[in-house]
Amino acid sequence: MLSLTIFLPLAAALVLSAWPRPPEALARWGWVAVSAAELGLVIALWTTYDGPGIDHETNEPWLPGAGSGYHIGVDGLSLPMLALTAAVFLACAAYSLGGQRDIRRFAALFMALETTCLGLFCALDLIVFFVFFDLSIVGMYFVIAGWGHGDAARSALKFFLYTFLGSLALLLGFIGLYAASDPHTFDMVELTRQTPLEGSGAVGALVLLALAIGLAVKTPTFPFHTWLPPAHTDAPAAGSAVLAAVLLKMGTYGFVRIAMPMLPGAWRDYALVFVVIGVVSALYGALVALAQTDFKRMIAYTSVNHMGYILLALGAAGLLADTDAEARSVAVSGALVQMVSHGLITGALFLLSGVLWDRGGTYAMDRYGGLAAHTPRFAALTAVAAFASLGLPGFSGFIAEFQIFAGSLGSAPAATALALLGVLVTAGLFLWALHRLFLGPVRHPNPGMADLRPAEAWSTAPLLAAALAIGIFPRLLLDTIDPAARTAVDLVAK
Repeated sequence: MLSLTIFLPLAAALVLSAWPRPPEALARWGWVAVSAAELGLVIALWTTYDGPGIDHETNEPWLPGAGSGYHIGVDGLSLPMLALTAAVFLACAAYSLGGQRDIRRFAALFMALETTCLGLFCALDLIVFFVFFDLSIVGMYFVIAGWGHGDAARSALKFFLYTFLGSLALLLGFIGLYAASDPHTFDMVELTRQTPLEGSGAVGALVLLALAIGLAVKTPTFPFHTWLPPAHTDAPAAGSAVLAAVLLKMGTYGFVRIAMPMLPGAWRDYALVFVVIGVVSALYGALVALAQTDFKRMIAYTSVNHMGYILLALGAAGLLADTDAEARSVAVSGALVQMVSHGLITGALFLLSGVLWDRGGTYAMDRYGGLAAHTPRFAALTAVAAFASLGLPGFSGFIAEFQIFAGSLGSAPAATALALLGVLVTAGLFLWALHRLFLGPVRHPNPGMADLRPAEAWSTAPLLAAALAIGIFPRLLLDTIDPAARTAVDLVAK
């Protein structure tokens, strides 16, 4: 069932690619149907999950001579990521019902990209993880280069080079873990059990450095973030939504799944470094976002801010002094909730930013103004997404940030206090953006802009509704995440 969930979109993509001239309506609605089926399969996996350990597991020989197998499974770390992936790809499919050029290739590429994302979050073998990690880079490169606007070719190339070089560093880290294990293996469950580089000093630090560089580029954190703003600005709206909501989480997920449990000693030794990087990313992302005049670029920098909070929490979990296990567990749980929350909210924001480009051909906020009078549905959903992103109580962002700060305060009080300033800056930048776009005098040459079309509304509203549901009923998510967070904390502390 798990393999079916992973590879169904790829099979549909191959069928659509091989079909010479399918009707456009069939390509659009076929993509929606496959995406809806994927969400249904993930819900079935979740409801039949027998936790708290790994379930729905498949482990078959693949490269036995190299100690690698087709090993996949789900647990409390991966199930929320699978649900987020399926929900965001369904939203992108629904959004594209409103019109998209060359829909056959566009839909096929997105369905193939969905397989790479699902496969990575299910991977329990480092080589399988790396294959899906690299293929996601290729897929997103073609999305930006083929359907982007502005300087799309340059932005796509910069994205590819940055993240591909990061993946090479990641591969070096994987080889280091393989070489240190006895017997040699790439199996993630076995490497977590062995912790082969425990007590190895400089060698463990170098392997952690390689893993951290590869994952930090993908996340991205300061100073590896410079590929992100142009990639988002020039990507199509659906591409930006998937890039922010799903692909960035591959980096943070890798920290929790690979770096922390497989190198617990090195993670404890250098936890303060990750705390500092997290705080710098949170503050830098918020302050630079405040200076933007481009709405989509502003949202891109808020992603750096939100990913900084995640790294702060994970680093704080490694600072063991004067902190009990429960607090560390709360921090890691908050980081996992933040991954889901950011994906839902920022995915919706990027889809909504596509409305500006579709109607006005620009993301420059100073070119608009007074839009609330003519586009009330667009204004309402954008305001809801903005308030959710700044961490307003009642939304998932508040649950995530509250847990992150509460869990990190005991082990990193100064860093947590500094990171809190990022919340204030984020609130200011979103309120200022809403004022420039929707209030005041009309500045756009086409004052009668059309409001949200049904496809645009039905793709964004459910994502925000999910963020609201998690904010009001957090146990919908926490009952699955909390046991996995406690396990991660126990592995780091051993």
